[in-house]
Amino acid sequence: MTTIQGQRLTQYAHGGGCACKIPPGELEEVVAGLVPGPDAPGSPNELLIGLDTGDDAAVVRLTGPAHGTAVVATADFFTPVVDDPYDWGRIAAANALSDVYAVGGRPLVAVNLLAWPRDVLPFELAREVLRGGLDVAAQAGCHVGGGHSVDDPEPKYGMAVTGVADPDLLLRNDTGRPGMPLSLTKPLGLGVLNNRHKATGEVFGHAVEVMAALNRDASAAALDAGAVCATDVTGFGLLGHLYKLARASGVGAVVDAAAVPYLDGARQAVRDGFVSGGTRRNLEWVAPHTDFGSADEETRLLLADAQTSGGLLVAGEIPGAPVIGELVPAGEHTLLVR
Repeated sequence: MTTIQGQRLTQYAHGGGCACKIPPGELEEVVAGLVPGPDAPGSPNELLIGLDTGDDAAVVRLTGPAHGTAVVATADFFTPVVDDPYDWGRIAAANALSDVYAVGGRPLVAVNLLAWPRDVLPFELAREVLRGGLDVAAQAGCHVGGGHSVDDPEPKYGMAVTGVADPDLLLRNDTGRPGMPLSLTKPLGLGVLNNRHKATGEVFGHAVEVMAALNRDASAAALDAGAVCATDVTGFGLLGHLYKLARASGVGAVVDAAAVPYLDGARQAVRDGFVSGGTRRNLEWVAPHTDFGSADEETRLLLADAQTSGGLLVAGEIPGAPVIGELVPAGEHTLLVR
């Protein structure tokens, strides 16, 4: 771990990783009514995925000689989720790139987004953060071309990413249909382990490697399997992102809680009280739309756990990924936990 005089990056942030997102209910109130028309005035290009369903990235189909190509654009940044600056950079970059993979795209170029308390934390740590992001972008075959920085009391890092996709082979959150199985490509529990790390300094190497892993292969596998519907699981938790997908698709969803994979130590972290406010807000948001059946509070919190750089949730079967439920016709509750 790279530190300067014992400084812990997570102690300079009010929240950690994607748990510091604005709560989903509040965010939807903010953006309500801000949905633009299908095409920008004067633009010859077609907006395929925009703000209307809260999907993972914006996608625009190009016209003219490049008519068979769609441009994918996204941005993601957050406060430190781990104390090691290099690992934080890796995780933040993988998380930003995930939005491109979640819509079936391929990242081409990224720019850094860095906020840094320059009078508090040495730039040696910032360099390590940027190095981590650069290394993960290189794994993705994605160029990093500079970026933007601001002096900020709280450190934040991420990337704005531009990619490409086949406009006829996209993964969307509004194309789910009853009968489609649901596959999850990374285990849950990242949020509670990160919260434990922030509170105690314990390092969970297995969680770091899960967060730093790209969703590239999962995206390719989903497309190869003929999937058309997916999202990634980040700050709104499994239930929050599944609720958005089901609502956008006009369907319901059943989750088999026993089939959902969890990281080692995640349940113990919940029992020991390391649950973020973001996770509790996620659960509060989905509760009116969910029939939890006999699921206990521990399971409910894990299903709503605010993930950072989580996996893809795909409406389809993917080799090696557990099937955790299925989409069903819309009913009294959008989500059912069994």
